Amino acid sequence: MYKILHCADLHLDSPLRGLEADPDAPADRIRGATRAAFTKLVDFALDQNVKIVLIAGDLYDGDWQDWRTGQFLIRELERLTSAGIKIVAISGNHDAESVITRKLRWPDGAKLLATGRAETVLFPELGLAVHGRGFSTKAVTESLLPSYPQPTPGMLNVGLLHTCANGRPGHEKYAPCTPEQLAAQGYDYWALGHIHAREVLCRDPWIVFSGNLQGRHIGEEGAKGAMLITVEDGKIVGEPAHHALDVVRWRKIPIDLAGAADEEAALSRIRHELGDAITGAEGRMLAARVRLFGATASHAALVRDAGATREKIRAEALAAGGGDALWLEQIEIETTPLVAGAARDPMEALLLHNIETADPALLVADLQAYAAQLLDRAPGLRAALGDDHPAARAAAGEITPALMAQARALLLAKLGA
Repeated sequence: MYKILHCADLHLDSPLRGLEADPDAPADRIRGATRAAFTKLVDFALDQNVKIVLIAGDLYDGDWQDWRTGQFLIRELERLTSAGIKIVAISGNHDAESVITRKLRWPDGAKLLATGRAETVLFPELGLAVHGRGFSTKAVTESLLPSYPQPTPGMLNVGLLHTCANGRPGHEKYAPCTPEQLAAQGYDYWALGHIHAREVLCRDPWIVFSGNLQGRHIGEEGAKGAMLITVEDGKIVGEPAHHALDVVRWRKIPIDLAGAADEEAALSRIRHELGDAITGAEGRMLAARVRLFGATASHAALVRDAGATREKIRAEALAAGGGDALWLEQIEIETTPLVAGAARDPMEALLLHNIETADPALLVADLQAYAAQLLDRAPGLRAALGDDHPAARAAAGEITPALMAQARALLLAKLGA
């Protein structure tokens, strides 16, 4: 019996997104997450006494020449090979043209497979054949399957491939193929990379995306890690098991404030939800995007000064888990008044009706002119706010539905005060 560890999409030293807007973001800790996750993978492989580690592409995140990234990789690989653990890896679309990939010498016992054709690496002592081929250029739009060999008789056959399979939202259509085509190849397990969400495409044979090792932004939320495969008597036994190895966990946290009687009740509910989310991260730093929604009596207090509300929520985050447990990447306030349309007099009722029924398309010209007039009142205000500020975007004619919704919410909150 022996074990195989399948991982992919390390993206070492990837420039993680979402840090720029917050000067208090734990930037060093988050930027170091991809390295820390790979170190954690090596520790796990040593602890589990695996025999081979398979890496299905995208070791690096681009074609820069920071040799420290490559040197870190080699040091970690040597920790594995020194313990007798073999490594087989392929390049993907992100590291296909990397100078680091081409010129760094890999340790004995670790092999980066060719890109011009599929290769087979035999491990007779394990009864294992690993077949794979890396990307020679960033954009490989044709299927690589035709170059893969037939299964090696009498051995467990594993395929390494960086592919979009039959396509996934948000991922380029590189090295396309279908699960049916992969199954027809006759291998026992396909170790796939490129798609960052863990997914089992087929169970007989096993066709598996391990997902990336470390989430890099809010779009890559949830547990990230590697697949542990157990082999006995030349066959895969049980199910490949996912093991979370990420060190920073990204998560979207929707919080329903319906029924919260006032701001204090809303903040109490937020504190409770954040505490549960921190517990769910199992000791990892949680990078979270909080969305508040629901019809609530606390709406006016929350939206009247959105900046102050965000600071109060950050204070609740500190109370829930301390500064090392949770970083709030973004806070979205999308609550609504508890009773829309309530008014104290006929004129107020008319104004509320107009707010509710106004066609945004008819207001664009007036809003654009008003925003431009406000910005021109103070010299240098446009430059100070920047082109991405909502007022600057409105003055340029970019009146988004989100901006209209925010204005409507503020008006309703003022009327409800």
